[in-house]
Amino acid sequence: MKRFLALVPGGVGDQLLFFPTLTTLKLSFPDAVIDVVVEPRSAGAYRVCGAVSSVLKFDFKAQNSLADIGNLLGTIRDRNYDAVISLGTRFAVRFLLWLTGIPVRVGYRGQGNWLLTNTVPLNQEQYASRMYHDLLQGLGINADCPPIKLNLPKSDLEWASHTQKQLNLTNGYILLHGGSSSLAVSKGINKIYPPEKWVEVLRTIQPKVGGIPIVLVQGPEDKEFVGAIAKKLPQLPIISPPDIGKLSALIAGANLLLCTDSAPMHIGVAVGTAMVALFGPTDPAKLLPSLSDPRIRFVKGETIDAIPPSEVIDKILG
Repeated sequence: MKRFLALVPGGVGDQLLFFPTLTTLKLSFPDAVIDVVVEPRSAGAYRVCGAVSSVLKFDFKAQNSLADIGNLLGTIRDRNYDAVISLGTRFAVRFLLWLTGIPVRVGYRGQGNWLLTNTVPLNQEQYASRMYHDLLQGLGINADCPPIKLNLPKSDLEWASHTQKQLNLTNGYILLHGGSSSLAVSKGINKIYPPEKWVEVLRTIQPKVGGIPIVLVQGPEDKEFVGAIAKKLPQLPIISPPDIGKLSALIAGANLLLCTDSAPMHIGVAVGTAMVALFGPTDPAKLLPSLSDPRIRFVKGETIDAIPPSEVIDKILG
């Protein structure tokens, strides 16, 4: 039996974009054990991944003590992995891989190549999921990158169904998820479209969408954002899914998802929900699998808060 490890730094969106790599690895080695090392904030993503056996938590961005690093190395060595693949390109991450003693160590070409056994070119001018999938070339796997696939627990689908009945949403609904992580905000990455502009958008489209209810999604870090919209539009229902599985089931049941460049957008892509996504300076071609998919519409501005509400309204009603 093969044992694989993947180091996947980043947020929930990065994990979702990495799912196709894990899917192909599992298809290539059906009996393999596949584990991942992720930041604590992202571990919940693996509730909806059917390819992974266990999730190890390690905060790559923290000032980790020697004890923290030693504990991770001890756990990895105890599991006797055959190969490891890593998204991390920093020298420190590659040095950590070398210390694990794993015989096959795969990463992108760059600083510290000598610490890896197999390297692959880093092509950042493509959809991020395909860029991650390229790492499998270092294991001799040259398959095409599949779409993101989510494995939704039955209990999460039942929760979504029950919630829809409670709020009388069984005939469809439009879902707005407009929040962003506090980490992104702290790093100066603005992915939040201003609440007052969303209010203008929602007030305009509400009488034009055939009575379809509009629902606000409130994540654990979105209370202030959702509260600002709810203050102006108190009639809109608010739903707070407790985990990514229930959020995914809720998005899967929607007629339309309104979102920004964030994890819910990748969920919408995975479950096939029609969406309008808002982008700032980020290139949509790197975060959407196809810009010609009729289910996916996007609006791009120099900054996300510079997008006029009229452009968002046109995309929704067009």
